[in-house]
Amino acid sequence: MEKVSIVLITLNEEQNIKRCLESVRWADEIVVVDSGSADRTLELARKYTDSVHVNPFRGDSMQREVGIGHATGDWIFILDADEEVSRELAEEVMHIAREGTHSRESIVGYEYPRKPSVFGKWIEHGGWYPDYHFRFFRKDGYVANHQEVHGGFEARGRKGRLKGIVYHHTYDTVFDYIERLNVYSSLYASSKLGAEPNIQARWYNLVLNPLSHFLRMFFSKKGYGDGFHGFVLAMLDAVFSFAVYAKLWEYRMRQKEGKSLLPPITKAELNRRKRTGWASTEG
Repeated sequence: MEKVSIVLITLNEEQNIKRCLESVRWADEIVVVDSGSADRTLELARKYTDSVHVNPFRGDSMQREVGIGHATGDWIFILDADEEVSRELAEEVMHIAREGTHSRESIVGYEYPRKPSVFGKWIEHGGWYPDYHFRFFRKDGYVANHQEVHGGFEARGRKGRLKGIVYHHTYDTVFDYIERLNVYSSLYASSKLGAEPNIQARWYNLVLNPLSHFLRMFFSKKGYGDGFHGFVLAMLDAVFSFAVYAKLWEYRMRQKEGKSLLPPITKAELNRRKRTGWASTEG
C-alpha cells in the first residue's frame, strides 16, 4: 500500500476549505501551504492536518512545489480550496495506491476531470466540461511548468486518465466572475506583452476577438446546452477578450505618453494588490 498526499494551496479560503478537506479525509496526508491568509483559513486547516505551512506566494505551480517538498507520500494529489473530490474519484485513487507500481509501472500519473459550478448551476457545455487536469502523480513522476498563465505540471512519462470527478465551485456570483476577470485579463495582457513585445491592439481586435470568443463558446462548443447560464458565460468570455485587448491598448497609449502604467505582471503582484488595495500608480 502506497501513501497519497493531498497538496493544497490557500489564501483567505475560510468559505471553501472545510468542504474541500472533508472530501479528502481518506488521504494518508494533507499538506496545506498558505500565502498569508487574514481570515480563519489556517485555523480551519489545522483541524484536518498538522502539516500547515506559510510561504510567500511566487506563483501557483511554485507554491504547490513547496507543498510537494513537505509531502511524504508516494503519490501527490493537487487540489484547490474551491474544489471537492467525488467519492468515485477517491475510490479510484485509493485503488491505485493499494495496487502500487506492480502493474502500473509505466504510468507516472493521471488526469482527472473537473466539473464546474457557475452561478448556482453545474456547467456541462461551452468547453467548461470535462476540464481535464494532470494533478495526480508519483512524487518522482512530474515536471513543473512555471508560467503565470496555464502553469502546472506535466508527466515525466506515460499518464493515464481517471473517470471520477472533482467538483469545482468556480464562481458563485457574476460579481465574483467579473472581479477575477479583471485579475486574469491583466495576466493575459502581461503574458502577451512578454511573448510578443511589439504586439499592438487594433480596433478590429477589440471588435472581432470578443465576437469570435462568444461564437466559439456558445455555438461551436454548444454553450447553448446550458441555457441562459451558457449565454451569460459566453458573453462574459467575450468581455474577457475585450478587456485583454483594451488593457494592451491602454499600455501602448500610456507608453506613448511616457508613463509607466502597466497591468500587474505576476500573480504574486496580484496577490500583493489584493492585500494592499488595487490603486494603480504612475511614474
